[in-house]
Amino acid sequence: MPKLVIDNREVEVENGSTVLDAAEKLGIEIPTMCFLKGYKASTSCMACVVKVEGVDGLVPACGTIAEDGMSVQSDSEQVRDARKAALELLLSDHVGDCVGPCQAICPAGMNIPLMIRQIAAGKLREAIATVKRDIALPAVLGRICPKPCERGCRRGALDGAVSICLLKRYVADIDLQSAKPYLPSCKPAQNKRVVIVGAGPAGLAAAYYLRQQGYECTLLDEHEEPGGMLRYGVPEEELERDVLDKEIASIEKLGAKFQGRTRIDTEVSMEKLRRDYDAVFVAVGEIKAGVPESIGLEAGPNGIAIDGKTYQTNLPGVFAGGDAVRKRRSTVRAVADGKEAAVSIGQYLSGEEVTGPDKEFNTRIGKLEDGEIEGFMAYADRAARVTPSQKGDGFTDEQARAEAVRCLHCDCRKAQGCKLRQYAQDYGAKPGRYKGRRRLFVQQVQHPDIIYESGKCIDCGLCIQIAAKAGEKLGLTFIGRGFDVRMAVPFERSMAEGLENAAGQCVAACPTGALAFKENSETTSQK
Repeated sequence: MPKLVIDNREVEVENGSTVLDAAEKLGIEIPTMCFLKGYKASTSCMACVVKVEGVDGLVPACGTIAEDGMSVQSDSEQVRDARKAALELLLSDHVGDCVGPCQAICPAGMNIPLMIRQIAAGKLREAIATVKRDIALPAVLGRICPKPCERGCRRGALDGAVSICLLKRYVADIDLQSAKPYLPSCKPAQNKRVVIVGAGPAGLAAAYYLRQQGYECTLLDEHEEPGGMLRYGVPEEELERDVLDKEIASIEKLGAKFQGRTRIDTEVSMEKLRRDYDAVFVAVGEIKAGVPESIGLEAGPNGIAIDGKTYQTNLPGVFAGGDAVRKRRSTVRAVADGKEAAVSIGQYLSGEEVTGPDKEFNTRIGKLEDGEIEGFMAYADRAARVTPSQKGDGFTDEQARAEAVRCLHCDCRKAQGCKLRQYAQDYGAKPGRYKGRRRLFVQQVQHPDIIYESGKCIDCGLCIQIAAKAGEKLGLTFIGRGFDVRMAVPFERSMAEGLENAAGQCVAACPTGALAFKENSETTSQK
């Protein structure tokens, strides 16, 4: 039985074991994409390369037999750089969006496609949970949002964007009218106090997400009632006050406290707030020249100066967001600021390094070629955009579901299970490192249960081996040569004929979203 050393740790393995087996025995994780235990290693993706002392270059851990006395490095700079390069080469030939364009353009990053699928499935409780994971005031924004998400909707270039904003309003209104409106769970009290100066959209959103983390929140505002510009700047014909009141009430039910008629630097100073509270979030709305300096904060070109990623000001423990730091005057951007600042404030209060919210890895197809939209339409309802019967009205149940099924499902069906995405994020791989003319977007939907997107296939061959082992009559094979080789069903037959029995196994093994179920648990999962 050979003994070898990996990263200065000795391990003994059975004869015939690979370096990957040895690393697994030590609990050392080596990334793999084209390997599946029980099947022949193809060593094609090169994501599992390691350095073996005395051997020129790097070798794939999945296909290298462990030898007695072998010394292996699995996490050196050379190894990591090589893995990153391998991932970037795979990404250069990848045709797909991790998240839909609508979600990518949404300032709050809401998982719009998931919400839409939940509405289509009639799972409205799950839909409101999806919405409020990223947007604290959806019924408000469903009425006054400028709808940047709809500008990103691919269907807009064909026959009208999906009515995302009205669908969000529909879900939120149904929830507010229910006997028990949705409230997220909150962590136990953390014995830390946050004061939020300004009870407008940014401040309310910050309170909503900080309370979920278990932090005590007090909102101070110069007005008698909370809401800021939503109450005192938006006409009531655009935003009914009872809708605003109900959404604010849901934040107060989480434990946020409001104190009106209180103006910073008049009734209370920044120094006192910093003494009395563990953190301060300044969300006072548009701020006049000279005001930041008067309360001890550095001024930037658009208000209070902050770190753009963490929302930190020059004063430790003091954060700022919304129109106090930018001139956009956008409610959805302000709500997003509150959510993101709450992440940074939570990091600060828990003693962690303040880095701000994580940014998930994303690839984008970009501008579509002529006729390419038809590839997306292969699995979407072709009905025209639905319009409410009267101006200002929201959707009925029937209208909401009819509009929801127009979604093209641009986002990846396996975004959370995609190894390419996971490792690209882990290794800091850049999708555009190696540029070239991309392939056209294609999806095959003939199979009753699964969809095949050839642009996401990395030619690992796992599905070919699985189909053969399962005894499929036709199965799958590689077609073409060199860089143009692709997985397909022999004799130009359909995927339904190639995978009569092993489709589920192939989907489970696929390291990307090339093979995915048409319908699965994604209507209740997140991102």
